Amino acid sequence: MFRIGHGFDAHRLEAGDGVTLGGVHIPCAYRLIAHSDGDVLIHALCDALLGACALGDIGKFFPDTDANYRGIDSRELLREVVRRVRDPAGYAVVNVDLTLIAQVPRVAPHVVTMRERLAQDLGVDIGAVNVKATTNEGMGHIGRKEGIAGHAVVLLQRS
Repeated sequence: MFRIGHGFDAHRLEAGDGVTLGGVHIPCAYRLIAHSDGDVLIHALCDALLGACALGDIGKFFPDTDANYRGIDSRELLREVVRRVRDPAGYAVVNVDLTLIAQVPRVAPHVVTMRERLAQDLGVDIGAVNVKATTNEGMGHIGRKEGIAGHAVVLLQRS
């Protein structure tokens, strides 16, 4: 039995010293405004995984009102979500496809490292993890460098 999940996340940007995306810190002139590290790719991935298993969303398990999650590395959240997907839900990740929508920063030099880290946290081969990025062609809040967004699609199989 297969299950498909989709996730979306967005965060605002402000002046800073870098962002974390796909589990990789990328130095740049911006930072993400968020309760955690603001990793929109991992947050979207967590929502996709939870959604595929009908377990709710990331806010249900890691609310931004809980001080325990302030500044937390989103990879920790991902590993916990994967644990919940495996047991008690009983599913294994087949593959994931992530899309970052951002004017800044440039992520192409970091994609392989993102894929490696995400594959490790998901317990899959790197070939099961795809990360791609696009700009918003200068349009809207993303185009004005006021925020970034991420989409995730996952395929799970009953383990």
